Amino acid sequence: MNGQRASSALSRFTVIDLTRARSGPTCARQFADWGADVIKVEMPPATGESRDFATRDDPDFLNLHRNKRSLTLDLKQPEGVAVLKRLAAKADVLIENYRPDVKTRLGIDYETMRGVNPRLVYVSISGFGQEGPYAKRPGLDQIAQGMGGLMSITGEPGRGPMRAGIAVSDMASGILAAFGALTALLEREVSGEGQWVTTSLLEAQIFMNDFQAARWLINRDVPGQAGNDHPSCVPMGCFRSADGHVNIAPMPVDWPKFARLLGLEAMIADPDYATVALRVRHRDRVNSAVEAVTSTRTSAEWIALMNAAGIPCGPVYAMDQTFADEQVRHVGIARPAPDGADASLTMVGQAVHLSRTDSRIASLPPACGEHSDAILGSLGYSTDEIAGLRARSIL
Repeated sequence: MNGQRASSALSRFTVIDLTRARSGPTCARQFADWGADVIKVEMPPATGESRDFATRDDPDFLNLHRNKRSLTLDLKQPEGVAVLKRLAAKADVLIENYRPDVKTRLGIDYETMRGVNPRLVYVSISGFGQEGPYAKRPGLDQIAQGMGGLMSITGEPGRGPMRAGIAVSDMASGILAAFGALTALLEREVSGEGQWVTTSLLEAQIFMNDFQAARWLINRDVPGQAGNDHPSCVPMGCFRSADGHVNIAPMPVDWPKFARLLGLEAMIADPDYATVALRVRHRDRVNSAVEAVTSTRTSAEWIALMNAAGIPCGPVYAMDQTFADEQVRHVGIARPAPDGADASLTMVGQAVHLSRTDSRIASLPPACGEHSDAILGSLGYSTDEIAGLRARSIL
């Protein structure tokens, strides 16, 4: 691989990225950010099928495809598949997020690629799973949010279903797929064999529902919308302050201390509010009493008072305010662009830190096919052979 790696942690691994959209690139980015040689395989521009983003300097594209190399390859042609197999013979991981039947039609399904390289960890992300009645349906994040139950518990009661403001199932499936691939790589150290790692947007979304899903599976309790309130702990939510809003999250054990801090001592002795279950039952009354007090001081004042008392409390930021916060600046999740790039460019970094081999932004996304010659050269293709592939629109 030419250039510097983002980390040395995974630098011994080569990853083939056949993905598009968000879930697959998110998975591949986890490997790229930790130093693996991630080769993004793209359709040649002449085919007109490279259509993930309008431009390669789109913020979304920059965020998803940094620290990778680019190889153009037309997998609809047998010669393109032959090149991919030659690449896979030396690779450690292959990631794809086609509809389940597409990889078989192209001749690059798991069993086929396992025959090329038994040590290959083959990762598949789909909308609904590799098999089943919905397997061939197109899957997108919002569809998974709806089917997975998230939209039914997001938003205010009575306002109808509401999608989350981020691509929850896309991001979760990508990160879970990366975790599955790393688990398979660790297992390979024992068995010497790769395996097929699969997940779907639907499964990832249900997994991310966590305690809300458990409420149904264990207690047969169908959770509903609670808006900014916690579904099972009151008072806990977003309250008006004198100059905006503030998040306040006292734990049940904090209730007496919290009530005294707000001057609501009478509520401590009131039997209507004696337990969490009773406070949930009388949620509107509790929240109204709390907000009548919180609206008398500024958010900053409440944040200082609550945190001094050991009660979790924080601001409600717009995105620009988030990145201006002193703690956000301190943890450094806004990472600078690599040397040689626009110094004003910053990107969202990894949220996990390694003390010796931390991640960084080593390179911006490559130009389409920027590394095709170097990658094929490393596989033993001659200059003339590469020129021939390009002339036949394989590259």
